[in-house]
Amino acid sequence: MPTVTTEKARPHVTVVRLARPARRNAMSIELCLELKQTLEEVGRDNDCWIVILTGSGPAFCAGLDLKDHSVIPNIDGLTIPRIGPRAIRIYSQLIPVMRHIPQPIIAAINGPAYGGGLCLTLAADLRIAAESAKFNSTGIVRGLTSTELGASWLLPRLVGAAHANDILYTGRIFDAAEALRMGLVSRVVPDGQILDCAFEIAAGMCEYSPYGLQMTKQVIWANLENSSLAAAIELEDRNQILLGMTDNLPESITAYNEKRKPAYTDEPRRGIYPKA
Repeated sequence: MPTVTTEKARPHVTVVRLARPARRNAMSIELCLELKQTLEEVGRDNDCWIVILTGSGPAFCAGLDLKDHSVIPNIDGLTIPRIGPRAIRIYSQLIPVMRHIPQPIIAAINGPAYGGGLCLTLAADLRIAAESAKFNSTGIVRGLTSTELGASWLLPRLVGAAHANDILYTGRIFDAAEALRMGLVSRVVPDGQILDCAFEIAAGMCEYSPYGLQMTKQVIWANLENSSLAAAIELEDRNQILLGMTDNLPESITAYNEKRKPAYTDEPRRGIYPKA
């Protein structure tokens, strides 16, 4: 049975669901490989503008599956010191894949998100949580380190160093209400309403230009890595000019005047500059 499923649940919206409910959607090698492949395939789907990532059953993702005895693929001839990096990258490679697919990802956190599950939520573009959702960084509790799957880079940027250090050093479990207060999630909704909330957000975003959504994601992530305000503004200016070369802005103005919703096409704008 597949460990990851997809569903085109709404126009332009694809739900990617972790599908190991009996193991609380824990991260087996098989699940991680399937999730990477699934995200890459969805990323190439030009009809998909928004991705919703969620879990099956009462959990989002319980982190590393400690009972997973799968064989690490493609390790023939490798020594033990070389197998370790090959193994860990099966998990860590998911984070840059989530960052690089063009569609914004909404993490619909339907229950506990522990360890690697927390890290998956950090790599999403928007995070909403059910009231029953709980979070922790598990590595430190297991005698390892909680600095895994990009957590040491992503978490301080989302909640600040003080909250990030508290989470990463203590491994304590905290609830959705605290996650909302610290800014880890932007909304908390009653249990059973998490997907409805995600669909509502996605529907609103789908009223906008898919090119604009893609460029917004690109700039947000790129500017998290930029070294200066000047570099960030240069990138913003470039993308705003690119969008300004389309028919979107004139359509937006026309739609506003006609009291209707705009129909964005992302098509090149004709006659934008008058001839000399």
